[in-house]
Amino acid sequence: MATAQPVLEAANLIADTEEEILRLVGDHDPSTAGVYAMIRYHLGLDGSGAPAGKRMRPLLGLLAYASIAGDYRPALPGAAAVELGHNFSLVHDDIEDGDRERRHRPTVWALHGVAQAINTGDMLFSLSRMALHRLTDLGFSDAKVLRLMRLYDQTCVALCEGQYIDIATSEADEVMSVDLYFDMIGRKTAALIAASIEAGALLASDDDRVIARYRAFGWALGLAFQLNDDLLGIWGAEQATGKPPTDIARRKKTLPVIYAFEHAGPEDRERLAELYGNGGPSGAEVDEVVAILERTGARDYTRDQARRHRDEALAELDAAGVVDAAARSRLEEIIVSVIAA
Repeated sequence: MATAQPVLEAANLIADTEEEILRLVGDHDPSTAGVYAMIRYHLGLDGSGAPAGKRMRPLLGLLAYASIAGDYRPALPGAAAVELGHNFSLVHDDIEDGDRERRHRPTVWALHGVAQAINTGDMLFSLSRMALHRLTDLGFSDAKVLRLMRLYDQTCVALCEGQYIDIATSEADEVMSVDLYFDMIGRKTAALIAASIEAGALLASDDDRVIARYRAFGWALGLAFQLNDDLLGIWGAEQATGKPPTDIARRKKTLPVIYAFEHAGPEDRERLAELYGNGGPSGAEVDEVVAILERTGARDYTRDQARRHRDEALAELDAAGVVDAAARSRLEEIIVSVIAA
Protein backbone atom coordinates (compact mmCIF):
# COMPACT_ATOMS: atom_id res chain seq x y z
CA MET A 1 0.00 0.00 0.00
CA ALA A 2 1.34 3.46 -0.95
CA THR A 3 2.51 5.71 1.85
CA ALA A 4 0.31 8.77 2.31
CA GLN A 5 1.97 12.07 1.50
CA PRO A 6 2.46 14.41 4.49
CA VAL A 7 0.33 17.52 4.75
CA LEU A 8 2.08 20.63 3.40
CA GLU A 9 1.71 22.70 6.55
CA ALA A 10 4.62 24.94 7.52
CA ALA A 11 4.72 23.46 11.03
CA ASN A 12 5.21 19.95 9.60
CA LEU A 13 7.98 21.01 7.23
CA ILE A 14 9.80 22.96 9.93
CA ALA A 15 9.52 20.11 12.47
CA ASP A 16 10.87 17.60 9.94
CA THR A 17 13.72 19.94 8.99
CA GLU A 18 14.67 20.36 12.64
CA GLU A 19 14.60 16.60 13.16
CA GLU A 20 16.96 16.25 10.19
CA ILE A 21 19.27 18.89 11.68
CA LEU A 22 19.28 17.11 15.04
CA ARG A 23 20.66 14.00 13.33
CA LEU A 24 23.85 16.02 12.92
CA VAL A 25 23.91 18.23 16.02
CA GLY A 26 22.44 15.95 18.67
CA ASP A 27 24.37 14.46 21.59
CA HIS A 28 28.01 13.52 20.96
CA ASP A 29 30.85 12.16 23.08
CA PRO A 30 31.69 14.19 26.19
CA SER A 31 34.94 15.66 24.83
CA THR A 32 33.17 17.52 22.00
CA ALA A 33 29.64 17.87 23.39
CA GLY A 34 30.17 21.56 24.13
CA VAL A 35 30.37 22.71 20.52
CA TYR A 36 27.17 20.83 19.62
CA ALA A 37 25.46 22.39 22.63
CA MET A 38 26.48 25.85 21.33
CA ILE A 39 25.05 25.00 17.92
CA ARG A 40 21.76 23.80 19.38
CA TYR A 41 21.61 26.94 21.51
CA HIS A 42 22.14 29.21 18.51
CA LEU A 43 19.56 27.29 16.44
CA GLY A 44 16.98 27.37 19.25
CA LEU A 45 17.04 23.55 19.40
CA ASP A 46 18.29 23.35 22.98
CA GLY A 47 14.88 22.62 24.47
CA SER A 48 14.63 26.05 26.09
CA GLY A 49 11.64 27.18 24.05
CA ALA A 50 13.61 30.23 22.87
CA PRO A 51 12.72 31.76 19.47
CA ALA A 52 14.33 29.78 16.67
CA GLY A 53 13.77 31.92 13.60
CA LYS A 54 11.26 31.41 10.80
CA ARG A 55 13.20 28.65 8.97
CA MET A 56 12.05 30.41 5.82
CA ARG A 57 14.87 29.23 3.55
CA PRO A 58 14.45 25.48 4.12
CA LEU A 59 10.69 25.91 4.02
CA LEU A 60 10.90 27.51 0.57
CA GLY A 61 13.23 24.79 -0.70
CA LEU A 62 10.96 21.99 0.51
CA LEU A 63 7.89 23.63 -1.03
CA ALA A 64 9.75 24.09 -4.32
CA TYR A 65 10.58 20.38 -4.30
CA ALA A 66 7.02 19.42 -3.34
CA SER A 67 5.50 21.61 -6.04
CA ILE A 68 7.23 19.42 -8.64
CA ALA A 69 7.65 16.02 -6.97
CA GLY A 70 4.87 15.87 -4.36
CA ASP A 71 6.27 14.36 -1.15
CA TYR A 72 8.83 16.80 0.29
CA ARG A 73 10.58 14.35 2.63
CA PRO A 74 13.36 13.17 0.26
CA ALA A 75 14.61 16.78 0.08
CA LEU A 76 15.01 17.19 3.87
CA PRO A 77 18.83 16.83 3.87
CA GLY A 78 19.01 19.74 1.43
CA ALA A 79 16.73 21.80 3.66
CA ALA A 80 18.90 21.01 6.69
CA ALA A 81 22.01 22.05 4.75
CA VAL A 82 20.46 25.38 3.82
CA GLU A 83 19.47 26.19 7.42
CA LEU A 84 22.83 25.17 8.84
CA GLY A 85 24.62 27.21 6.16
CA HIS A 86 22.48 30.26 6.82
CA ASN A 87 23.24 30.03 10.52
CA PHE A 88 26.99 29.70 10.06
CA SER A 89 26.84 33.13 8.45
CA LEU A 90 24.73 34.52 11.31
CA VAL A 91 27.17 33.37 14.00
CA HIS A 92 30.01 35.06 12.12
CA ASP A 93 27.91 38.16 11.39
CA ASP A 94 27.23 38.59 15.10
CA ILE A 95 30.96 38.69 15.76
CA GLU A 96 31.72 41.03 12.86
CA ASP A 97 28.90 43.40 13.79
CA GLY A 98 29.55 43.26 17.53
CA ASP A 99 25.96 42.18 18.18
CA ARG A 100 25.56 40.78 21.68
CA GLU A 101 21.93 39.70 21.26
CA ARG A 102 19.98 37.68 18.69
CA ARG A 103 16.35 36.67 19.03
CA HIS A 104 16.14 38.22 22.50
CA ARG A 105 19.03 36.31 24.09
CA PRO A 106 22.84 36.52 24.13
CA THR A 107 24.74 35.57 20.99
CA VAL A 108 27.20 32.69 21.01
CA TRP A 109 30.24 34.95 21.13
CA ALA A 110 28.75 37.04 23.95
CA LEU A 111 28.38 33.86 26.02
CA HIS A 112 31.45 31.86 25.05
CA GLY A 113 33.92 34.31 23.55
CA VAL A 114 34.97 35.11 20.00
CA ALA A 115 37.27 32.10 19.52
CA GLN A 116 34.59 29.52 20.38
CA ALA A 117 31.99 31.39 18.35
CA ILE A 118 34.22 31.40 15.25
CA ASN A 119 34.75 27.67 15.68
CA THR A 120 30.99 27.14 16.14
CA GLY A 121 30.31 29.01 12.90
CA ASP A 122 32.95 26.92 11.11
CA MET A 123 31.35 23.78 12.51
CA LEU A 124 27.93 24.84 11.24
CA PHE A 125 29.41 25.34 7.77
CA SER A 126 31.07 21.91 7.81
CA LEU A 127 27.91 20.20 9.06
CA SER A 128 25.88 21.89 6.35
CA ARG A 129 28.03 20.10 3.76
CA MET A 130 27.79 16.82 5.67
CA ALA A 131 24.00 17.14 5.52
CA LEU A 132 24.10 17.01 1.73
CA HIS A 133 25.84 13.63 1.68
CA ARG A 134 22.71 11.90 3.05
CA LEU A 135 20.99 12.66 -0.25
CA THR A 136 23.09 9.87 -1.78
CA ASP A 137 21.76 7.44 0.83
CA LEU A 138 18.22 8.45 -0.15
CA GLY A 139 18.79 7.49 -3.78
CA PHE A 140 19.77 10.72 -5.51
CA SER A 141 22.49 10.26 -8.12
CA ASP A 142 26.08 11.26 -7.45
CA ALA A 143 25.87 13.68 -10.39
CA LYS A 144 22.83 15.42 -8.89
CA VAL A 145 24.38 15.64 -5.42
CA LEU A 146 27.61 17.01 -6.91
CA ARG A 147 25.67 19.63 -8.84
CA LEU A 148 23.88 20.63 -5.65
CA MET A 149 27.18 20.89 -3.76
CA ARG A 150 28.56 23.13 -6.49
CA LEU A 151 25.49 25.37 -6.15
CA TYR A 152 25.97 25.44 -2.39
CA ASP A 153 29.66 26.38 -2.64
CA GLN A 154 28.97 29.10 -5.21
CA THR A 155 26.33 30.52 -2.90
CA CYS A 156 28.70 30.59 0.08
CA VAL A 157 31.25 32.45 -2.04
CA ALA A 158 28.57 35.01 -2.95
CA LEU A 159 27.65 35.41 0.73
CA CYS A 160 31.26 36.16 1.64
CA GLU A 161 31.58 38.61 -1.26
CA GLY A 162 28.45 40.41 -0.12
CA GLN A 163 29.71 40.55 3.45
CA TYR A 164 33.00 42.01 2.21
CA ILE A 165 31.12 44.80 0.40
CA ASP A 166 29.01 45.44 3.50
CA ILE A 167 32.01 45.68 5.85
CA ALA A 168 34.13 47.73 3.43
CA THR A 169 31.41 50.27 2.69
CA SER A 170 30.37 50.60 6.34
CA GLU A 171 33.95 51.56 7.20
CA ALA A 172 34.18 54.12 4.38
CA ASP A 173 33.15 57.75 4.75
CA GLU A 174 31.19 57.92 1.51
CA VAL A 175 27.80 56.25 1.15
CA MET A 176 27.55 53.43 -1.38
CA SER A 177 25.43 53.91 -4.49
CA VAL A 178 21.96 52.44 -4.93
CA ASP A 179 23.36 50.15 -7.65
CA LEU A 180 26.10 48.84 -5.37
CA TYR A 181 23.54 48.27 -2.62
CA PHE A 182 21.47 46.06 -4.93
CA ASP A 183 24.65 44.20 -5.86
CA MET A 184 25.44 43.65 -2.17
CA ILE A 185 22.00 42.40 -1.14
CA GLY A 186 21.94 40.18 -4.20
CA ARG A 187 25.01 38.39 -2.87
CA LYS A 188 24.10 38.52 0.84
CA THR A 189 20.37 37.82 0.80
CA ALA A 190 18.99 36.94 -2.63
CA ALA A 191 21.72 34.40 -3.41
CA LEU A 192 20.87 32.11 -0.48
CA ILE A 193 17.10 32.31 -0.95
CA ALA A 194 17.52 31.69 -4.70
CA ALA A 195 19.82 28.74 -4.00
CA SER A 196 17.38 27.27 -1.45
CA ILE A 197 14.61 27.27 -4.03
CA GLU A 198 16.85 26.21 -6.92
CA ALA A 199 18.09 23.28 -4.82
CA GLY A 200 14.53 22.04 -4.33
CA ALA A 201 13.84 22.27 -8.06
CA LEU A 202 17.18 20.68 -8.95
CA LEU A 203 16.47 17.66 -6.76
CA ALA A 204 12.97 17.28 -8.17
CA SER A 205 13.58 17.89 -11.87
CA ASP A 206 16.10 17.37 -14.68
CA ASP A 207 14.54 20.16 -16.75
CA ASP A 208 17.02 23.05 -16.79
CA ARG A 209 14.33 25.48 -17.94
CA VAL A 210 12.21 24.72 -14.89
CA ILE A 211 15.23 24.92 -12.58
CA ALA A 212 16.18 28.33 -14.03
CA ARG A 213 12.63 29.63 -13.47
CA TYR A 214 12.70 28.55 -9.84
CA ARG A 215 16.06 30.25 -9.34
CA ALA A 216 14.71 33.48 -10.87
CA PHE A 217 11.70 33.19 -8.57
CA GLY A 218 13.99 32.84 -5.55
CA TRP A 219 16.25 35.70 -6.63
CA ALA A 220 13.38 38.17 -7.00
CA LEU A 221 11.88 36.97 -3.72
CA GLY A 222 15.22 37.43 -1.95
CA LEU A 223 15.50 41.04 -3.11
CA ALA A 224 11.90 41.73 -2.09
CA PHE A 225 12.53 40.15 1.32
CA GLN A 226 15.54 42.38 2.01
CA LEU A 227 13.82 45.56 0.83
CA ASN A 228 10.81 44.76 3.00
CA ASP A 229 13.21 44.27 5.91
CA ASP A 230 14.74 47.68 5.14
CA LEU A 231 11.29 49.25 5.45
CA LEU A 232 10.53 47.46 8.71
CA GLY A 233 13.90 48.48 10.15
CA ILE A 234 12.77 52.12 9.98
CA TRP A 235 8.97 52.13 9.88
CA GLY A 236 8.07 48.69 11.26
CA ALA A 237 6.05 48.03 14.40
CA GLU A 238 7.87 46.04 17.09
CA GLN A 239 4.90 43.75 17.66
CA ALA A 240 4.98 42.73 14.00
CA THR A 241 8.74 42.19 13.70
CA GLY A 242 9.76 41.09 17.18
CA LYS A 243 12.35 43.86 17.38
CA PRO A 244 12.27 47.64 17.56
CA PRO A 245 12.89 49.59 14.32
CA THR A 246 16.40 50.77 15.23
CA ASP A 247 18.19 50.92 11.86
CA ILE A 248 18.55 54.71 11.97
CA ALA A 249 19.78 54.84 15.57
CA ARG A 250 22.37 52.19 14.64
CA ARG A 251 23.40 54.24 11.58
CA LYS A 252 22.59 51.39 9.20
CA LYS A 253 22.73 52.53 5.59
CA THR A 254 19.89 50.55 4.07
CA LEU A 255 18.16 51.40 0.79
CA PRO A 256 15.95 54.27 2.10
CA VAL A 257 18.99 56.07 3.53
CA ILE A 258 21.16 55.45 0.46
CA TYR A 259 18.38 56.64 -1.84
CA ALA A 260 17.95 59.79 0.26
CA PHE A 261 21.66 60.59 0.07
CA GLU A 262 21.46 60.29 -3.73
CA HIS A 263 18.22 62.25 -4.22
CA ALA A 264 17.92 64.75 -1.36
CA GLY A 265 18.43 68.45 -1.98
CA PRO A 266 21.71 70.05 -0.82
CA GLU A 267 20.31 71.11 2.57
CA ASP A 268 18.76 67.77 3.42
CA ARG A 269 21.83 65.87 2.20
CA GLU A 270 24.13 67.97 4.34
CA ARG A 271 21.88 67.56 7.38
CA LEU A 272 21.62 63.80 6.80
CA ALA A 273 25.40 63.51 6.67
CA GLU A 274 25.67 65.52 9.87
CA LEU A 275 23.12 63.35 11.66
CA TYR A 276 24.80 60.13 10.55
CA GLY A 277 28.16 61.40 11.79
CA ASN A 278 29.32 61.99 15.34
CA GLY A 279 28.00 58.71 16.76
CA GLY A 280 24.70 58.75 14.91
CA PRO A 281 21.28 60.25 15.58
CA SER A 282 19.39 59.76 18.83
CA GLY A 283 16.03 60.78 20.24
CA ALA A 284 14.40 63.56 18.26
CA GLU A 285 17.18 63.38 15.66
CA VAL A 286 15.90 59.96 14.57
CA ASP A 287 12.53 61.57 13.80
CA GLU A 288 14.35 64.23 11.82
CA VAL A 289 16.10 61.58 9.72
CA VAL A 290 12.78 59.83 9.07
CA ALA A 291 11.28 63.15 7.95
CA ILE A 292 14.13 63.67 5.47
CA LEU A 293 13.71 60.13 4.11
CA GLU A 294 9.99 60.64 3.60
CA ARG A 295 10.50 64.08 2.09
CA THR A 296 12.91 62.71 -0.53
CA GLY A 297 10.59 59.84 -1.48
CA ALA A 298 12.89 57.14 -0.05
CA ARG A 299 10.09 55.27 1.68
CA ASP A 300 7.91 55.18 -1.43
CA TYR A 301 10.84 54.17 -3.65
CA THR A 302 11.83 51.29 -1.37
CA ARG A 303 8.23 50.08 -1.08
CA ASP A 304 7.78 50.24 -4.85
CA GLN A 305 10.96 48.22 -5.39
CA ALA A 306 9.88 45.60 -2.84
CA ARG A 307 6.50 45.24 -4.53
CA ARG A 308 8.06 45.06 -7.99
CA HIS A 309 10.37 42.21 -7.02
CA ARG A 310 7.58 40.44 -5.11
CA ASP A 311 5.35 40.53 -8.20
CA GLU A 312 8.26 39.41 -10.39
CA ALA A 313 8.78 36.45 -8.07
CA LEU A 314 5.15 35.37 -8.42
CA ALA A 315 5.34 35.75 -12.21
CA GLU A 316 8.44 33.54 -12.38
CA LEU A 317 6.76 30.93 -10.19
CA ASP A 318 3.75 30.80 -12.49
CA ALA A 319 5.96 30.69 -15.59
CA ALA A 320 7.66 27.58 -14.19
CA GLY A 321 4.37 25.70 -14.47
CA VAL A 322 4.05 24.42 -10.90
CA VAL A 323 2.26 21.08 -10.83
CA ASP A 324 1.13 20.74 -7.22
CA ALA A 325 -1.55 23.32 -6.41
CA ALA A 326 -1.19 22.97 -2.63
CA ALA A 327 2.55 23.69 -2.75
CA ARG A 328 1.95 26.64 -5.09
CA SER A 329 -0.60 28.01 -2.64
CA ARG A 330 1.78 27.64 0.32
CA LEU A 331 4.56 29.41 -1.58
CA GLU A 332 2.29 32.33 -2.37
CA GLU A 333 1.17 32.52 1.28
CA ILE A 334 4.80 32.81 2.39
CA ILE A 335 5.49 35.53 -0.18
CA VAL A 336 2.47 37.57 0.83
CA SER A 337 3.08 37.14 4.57
CA VAL A 338 6.81 37.87 4.48
CA ILE A 339 6.70 40.66 1.92
CA ALA A 340 4.20 43.03 3.52
CA ALA A 341 5.31 46.16 1.65
